[in-house]
Amino acid sequence: MAGRCLLYYITDRAQFSGDERARRRALLDKITEAARADVDYIQLREKDLSARQLENLGSECVEVIQRVRTENLELETRLLINSRTDVALAAGADGVHLRSDDASVSNVREIWKEAIARDSRLATRGSVVGVSCHSRAEIARAESESADFAVFAPVFEKRDAQSTTPQGLSALRAACAAKIAVLALGGVTLEDAHSCLAAGAAGIAGVRLFQENKIEDVVRALRAL
Repeated sequence: MAGRCLLYYITDRAQFSGDERARRRALLDKITEAARADVDYIQLREKDLSARQLENLGSECVEVIQRVRTENLELETRLLINSRTDVALAAGADGVHLRSDDASVSNVREIWKEAIARDSRLATRGSVVGVSCHSRAEIARAESESADFAVFAPVFEKRDAQSTTPQGLSALRAACAAKIAVLALGGVTLEDAHSCLAAGAAGIAGVRLFQENKIEDVVRALRAL
């Protein structure tokens, strides 16, 4: 792997304790922590929310990240919205993360381009597009469509999805043969992250890896590999 290890925090407020208000506050605090630690990307992946609820939460996340970035102009954390290009645009996010069966990358970029044509203020924001992939064919498609990066999963067995067959390091290594940046996801811990990077991964993505640990410590450990 060449260059800095890319880090991708995927949110899941359901893992926090308390009522909805408490979980939302905990999520915003974690996003603040991630932005201050200079995590590269944060994916807002709250699939149980309606489009309006996701937009409102996304707008709060954007405000949190912008506030952190005004404190330190060198920080560059970007917020992506899971699957919903319309919500990403409305909330002021930096881009979208697509499922493997979502709209094409080119379709998302065209929607973003049309939105900028209607409102030139959007031109100051990025249009990052990441894609979830589960096979070499899906990696190849993401590469051909010029996605910014692909997330390959699951590499290892996940604690909450033991019925899902892990792909393993050999499959990750094959996926990383593509020219697109590939991030490893699925049961990746600090202990086995090195093996993913050694297999060619450009970075590490995770939910619990970030939510259950002090993010500053996670970032320091992974970027030291």
